[in-house]
Amino acid sequence: MSSVFAVIQPVPVAKGTSEYEAHRDNIVREQFTNKVPASLLLPSSVITNPPRDVTAVPRECGLLTQDEIAITETYDATALAAAIRTKKLTSVAVTTAFAKRAIIAHQLSCCLTEWFLDEALEQAHAYDDHLARTGTVVGPLHGVPVSIKEHVQMAGHFSADGMLATRTLDEADSHIVSILRGMGAVFYCKTTQPQAIMHLETVGPYGRTLNPHNINLSAGGSSGGEAALIALRGSVLGVGTDIGGSIRCPAGFCGIYGFKPTAHYMPMQGLSHVGMSPAELTILATCGPMAASLRDMDMFMKGVLQTKPFLKEPSLVPLPWKGSAVESEQTAPVQPLKIGFMMSDGAIQPQPPVVRALEWAKARLSAAGGVEVKPFAPYGTAEAVRNIRKAYWPDGGAGLKAQLEKIGEPVEKLTQWIIQDAEGPPGTWEDIFRMRLERDGFRARFSQHWSEQDVDVVICPVYAGPACAHNTAFDWNYTALWNYVDYPGLVFPTPVKALKKGSKEEQYVSTEVLSEEDARVRKLWDEGDFEGAPVNLQIVARRFHDNELFDAVASIRDVLGLA
Repeated sequence: MSSVFAVIQPVPVAKGTSEYEAHRDNIVREQFTNKVPASLLLPSSVITNPPRDVTAVPRECGLLTQDEIAITETYDATALAAAIRTKKLTSVAVTTAFAKRAIIAHQLSCCLTEWFLDEALEQAHAYDDHLARTGTVVGPLHGVPVSIKEHVQMAGHFSADGMLATRTLDEADSHIVSILRGMGAVFYCKTTQPQAIMHLETVGPYGRTLNPHNINLSAGGSSGGEAALIALRGSVLGVGTDIGGSIRCPAGFCGIYGFKPTAHYMPMQGLSHVGMSPAELTILATCGPMAASLRDMDMFMKGVLQTKPFLKEPSLVPLPWKGSAVESEQTAPVQPLKIGFMMSDGAIQPQPPVVRALEWAKARLSAAGGVEVKPFAPYGTAEAVRNIRKAYWPDGGAGLKAQLEKIGEPVEKLTQWIIQDAEGPPGTWEDIFRMRLERDGFRARFSQHWSEQDVDVVICPVYAGPACAHNTAFDWNYTALWNYVDYPGLVFPTPVKALKKGSKEEQYVSTEVLSEEDARVRKLWDEGDFEGAPVNLQIVARRFHDNELFDAVASIRDVLGLA
């Protein structure tokens, strides 16, 4: 990480050429050193000797007023919109509070790529003036700050694919940013992502993004900056993207809410760059909300889809959003909701805290009644993961390497890990066509398997463990499987946290080793210290059953104590 703006970095990132390091320093100087006032800098003692858990630092550091602490800690986006609409709060006050907290969060976790307070306050003033003048709001997010992942293009700001050679100053908004702007969102920062946007840990040009609950652990990836920022309450609503777990993994690692919709449902124009490998020839990415509450994700989906984005992007499926399912009174279904629990994917046995979270959820739902809880047998995970790892890089990784070589950017450890199965000569059109056929064949078999299991939704892990140690996010099974079959997935917090090393509750129950990957995950568990890491779970539904997924979550929300 560059030394020109101080952030906590317990594990250094790879070093590049002198040209690359100078270029990185210049960017950090431009975006942070020259913009952040001294009044918002944390004491050097916090940076050099930080606590393991930094979540309390923003409220205790003395850089925020009591009103700013209350604004950032006691509201979700839905409540902020209501408070601004009723003039209990102004957008200027809310934007100031979140922008200040965001730059504090960045010093604690390295979660931002850009911070632009002055521009944000201009937006906020305009929204306050509009409300005072007309008595009406411009949309459901009127005056509410929203954070945006780096590669999502925004007019007047930089986007990239996690590599400095792809960094571009954008002249126009991406489709999703344009919609959010129309909904009244205030933009104030952009958030970190990993090299090539293809790790389950966010590490790249700006440094290593840390897990606020335990800085020795990963914040996840690729939307790790969003997750860390929201976990530190520097944001309550942000935009992430997902092609292998990039919304769900960081949401799970950092203990927040995240939703990966079915592909071709949400607007995607303005989210791709020339430097990317053509992975989407086989595996489709999607964008979605990362949030502090379930209802904020519902508001996000409803607001975006009400604009009929398929009229601008004809590749999108014109499936309407029912809207406010998690807020409304639920009518009892004729048949009880059938929830399958996938306790293991058959290839990697979850680590003990994840098993405890699954058992907690299963026990709560079984005791509450009104739903049918049953086991869900895994199907073909190893095959799906093997296929998807090759499909991510049909060019053999050549495009990625070419971008890194332009200015001497180093290859991160996890970059080499994710491309290794696909490295070699670029695939021919016959190879890519075969990948598509294999994918579609697997999807058909998986759908049949789901039907035979007779479930409406499945609850399963987000990852094999809680947040992993830095540079060890090797196994994507529990998220990438659902990208391969293109099923929507929602990640939600549980009260379970990883306990202190040596606790009796943190011992593996089964001694059976399922695979080489399982042996690696067990070894990492034995060697690591995960104390304090939150444990989330994932609930999934069939392809394009996104509405039904939210209905299912609404019906179990109270039982599981979801916000």
